[in-house]
Amino acid sequence: MTSNSADREPSEGFDWSKYETELGDPEEVAGTANVVDLGAARDRRNRVGDDDQADADDVQDDFDVDAESVDGGPAALGGLVDQADDIPAEILDRQQQRQPILAEWARSGRAFRAAVRHALKDAGYVAAYHAVRTPKYVGKVLIWAPVGLVRGLGRSLHWASAEEGNWELRQAAANKGDAEVWLKLDARRQRQSRWRWWVLGAAAAATTTGAVMLTLGPTWWRYAAVAATLPVLARIGRPADKPLTDRVSHGNRYRKLTAELVRRALTSLQMPAINGPVAKDPNAISFPVEIHRDGPGHLAVVDLPYGVEATEVVARRGKLASAMRLPLDQVWPDVAPGHTGRLALWVGYEPASVMKQPTWPLLNAGQADVFKSFPFGTTPRLDAVHGTLTSRNWLIGGQPGSGKTFALRLLVLAAALDPRTEIRGYELKGVGDFARIAPVMTEYGNGFDDDTLAACFAFIEWLYEECRRRSQRIAHYAKLGKAPENKVTPELASLKGSGLHPLVAWIDEIQELMTSKYGKDAGEILEKVIKLGRALGVILLIGTQIPDKDSLPTGITRNVNTRYCLSVADQTANDMILGTSAYKNGYRATVFVPGDDNSPNDAGWGILRGFGAPGSVKSYYVNTTDAERIVQRAIAARVKAGTMPNPEEQTRDTAPVHDLLGDLARVWPDGEKAAWNETLCALLAELRPDVYTGWEAAQLTTALKPHPAVKVGDVGRRIDGKATTRRGIKHADLLAGITERDRKRPTG
Repeated sequence: MTSNSADREPSEGFDWSKYETELGDPEEVAGTANVVDLGAARDRRNRVGDDDQADADDVQDDFDVDAESVDGGPAALGGLVDQADDIPAEILDRQQQRQPILAEWARSGRAFRAAVRHALKDAGYVAAYHAVRTPKYVGKVLIWAPVGLVRGLGRSLHWASAEEGNWELRQAAANKGDAEVWLKLDARRQRQSRWRWWVLGAAAAATTTGAVMLTLGPTWWRYAAVAATLPVLARIGRPADKPLTDRVSHGNRYRKLTAELVRRALTSLQMPAINGPVAKDPNAISFPVEIHRDGPGHLAVVDLPYGVEATEVVARRGKLASAMRLPLDQVWPDVAPGHTGRLALWVGYEPASVMKQPTWPLLNAGQADVFKSFPFGTTPRLDAVHGTLTSRNWLIGGQPGSGKTFALRLLVLAAALDPRTEIRGYELKGVGDFARIAPVMTEYGNGFDDDTLAACFAFIEWLYEECRRRSQRIAHYAKLGKAPENKVTPELASLKGSGLHPLVAWIDEIQELMTSKYGKDAGEILEKVIKLGRALGVILLIGTQIPDKDSLPTGITRNVNTRYCLSVADQTANDMILGTSAYKNGYRATVFVPGDDNSPNDAGWGILRGFGAPGSVKSYYVNTTDAERIVQRAIAARVKAGTMPNPEEQTRDTAPVHDLLGDLARVWPDGEKAAWNETLCALLAELRPDVYTGWEAAQLTTALKPHPAVKVGDVGRRIDGKATTRRGIKHADLLAGITERDRKRPTG
């Protein structure tokens, strides 16, 4: 701002030189009047380093703006000490962060489809909203169109007369009695009016010609003209406070993610390490890239203040969602690549429980390969998450109703779609969740009675012996050069007679075995199997709902390399499944609430650890009917490959599948509001002796755990005049459990 007075054009006699003389030298004025050199402020800002926060505060005093709105690029990490001339050009090229040519949502098919779906959904909502109100709108148009016609003609005539041009000036001249001025002003009005009357006449002639053509033309011309003209006339005629269409209200489905909203949410967490720096410098929270669409939502990449780790914010996800006034499962913070202080905050258009998860890609076609990845679940952004089986041991944990058994069954179904894979396993819950897959299993057990527990323990002992036998075969093939890394390869697994085919061994509700008399020995053997099996083609899958040191020995949890934690009740259970400090680092499966009427779709959500950074994943849901279809495909593939188990050699529980809740409803004592477990067990044994004989009260309690609505509690009665209390259930809870089960069953 150093231009001379001679360079300025004088305006209406304003003496620039006089005022410049009074103001003095412009540079001195800039120093005293606090005028900021924008370029210099940016230069000082870019020189700010990690150890020069005080200078950064000075820059902020000079240049107080929003970092996102001014500079969308990453903040400078520090000033140069010496110019490094020996850095290779390819490294310098990689360090440059260029803005993408296409927006994030347009660079992948998934994001583009999500953006289109969101736009079409909103457009469809608006169209349906107005379509329902069309009769109301038609009535308004018919009422206000005549008014608009009269008002439009009046406005046209008023415009043609040019009365509004200098009316105030003419009125002022008339009030003063200045006829000469009034006549001059009126003459000017008449000159303006003259050409306007010609325009109005031409418009009237064109309108008349158009009306004649519409009269002589096809009928649909007249309808089209009326449909186009009436809304315009109604818009002219209606009052300003009475619009023709109603306002479309979307509610609070989605709040667009903005820098201000993110800053407010982060400062609402009441973290001194965030609030202190932000109070001095609002740009302590910065955005290295623009907030952009990412799948069915928006992603904000945030650089937190110095010294704040992103995991600290992830651990406060509930407070973050509260600060943004959004449901918990709509806000998904995570650690972003780059450095530990960079946060990736993704906010969906809708809560994750509302968004429809895609079907399992292997549901209707395709085969799996245990040596390759297969689709296991989806992220909150509906990105597919892939898992593997070979060289993996899975631990899946969660409380009843969390979807643990469905996740474990999905892994077994994937293994069934590989004809080379042998499958053996036991479900110690006794309800037959895996009975549909039994035809392709070499060994299958179902129940938690002593005989089944003994068979499961014998199976674990067999697994250890199988590992020993396989280690000898690996050594043999290594000498022949067919096992270069002394482990099972796809070629060896496919080699007929090698005995090194993949072996999937699974145990659901393993806590039943670990708390029995076989628990100690079984835990020690399984730990050895986990350590040995990874290189030998033995894959162990474990499911449990009671993850503590007694039900799940630390030797197992310490050596399992893939963990999937669904809903758990507390921090201890969370860390038992995911590993020490997982809860502290923000990986909290306690946020998932299964079996709740307000969030019925939370089942299946969990934290998956073992494939890259841990994160929230929802396993694909495959119901029993679909599982049977998959098994039929697996049978066909195994018959063709010659790997179908021989029915005569299969070891499996042939106990009939039963409906426990339905059977309880059938045997319920007439007129009783509550019944003891022992009474119900006796009645069940009379109904189905082959299934319920030998059941005791505790066994019925365990069998009812998958049905949270049926709560087992104390039931009091008077026997011989004395109050007696025993464990039992209420009839109303049983009916509620049946209703809830039927509601969750698929309808097609």
